[in-house]
Amino acid sequence: MSGGTPGKVGLVFVSHSSQIAAGLVELARQMAPTAALEAAGGTDDGRIGTSFDLVSAAISAADSGHGAVVLCDLGSAILTTETALDFLDDELRARVRLVDAPLVEGGVAASVAAEAGDGLDAVVAAAESARGDGGASGAGSTASGADDVAPGGGDAGASGYSRTVTLVNADGLHARPAAELVKLAATFEHRVTVNGADAKSLLGIMSLGLTKGAEVEIATDDVAGSGEVDALAALAASGFGEH
Repeated sequence: MSGGTPGKVGLVFVSHSSQIAAGLVELARQMAPTAALEAAGGTDDGRIGTSFDLVSAAISAADSGHGAVVLCDLGSAILTTETALDFLDDELRARVRLVDAPLVEGGVAASVAAEAGDGLDAVVAAAESARGDGGASGAGSTASGADDVAPGGGDAGASGYSRTVTLVNADGLHARPAAELVKLAATFEHRVTVNGADAKSLLGIMSLGLTKGAEVEIATDDVAGSGEVDALAALAASGFGEH
């Protein structure tokens, strides 16, 4: 019988420390409140190490039939997970992915993708984006003249559109509001950037280090995406639900 959250990919965090695995679930839960997040940390009797039984149970608990993504901290955790995968039934094994990505950064990015309802491949890609061998695109916002004003208060270039919003969140664009931004951007058809970072990249957005009072430029190269820019601008202006 499958566990997990119906319709969503699950996440499993395998660590040599039960506290690290549980802490990562606690952290990711702030941004992914309904996704299935399972901790498999430590040995069966609570010592530092890994457990075949704990990993196997966590995978089963995370999977709702849409698959599970597993991230590990150290090499022997990977070996334990690979052994656990060997003992899964064929159907479940076929929809479990062991991902080579940083446990914390990759786990958080993957959790946000899972929360948004992304498929297995997209959740894997979100985790892998934390490896630093790809990263957010540096393609910046559209250059526009001061006199080119678009409907809704935005700036229109030859083919693009942008809005600038002042960040009102007391703690700036930290993990939770960044996750809200990315979850909304994940529904967009057009590419939208936030101060030059891809709005669909959680790590790219968080790496901006935006604090309260910062100017946030939300832009697209395609004026057809102006409604999407406006939607992100409205979310930012509202304080991402924190006010």
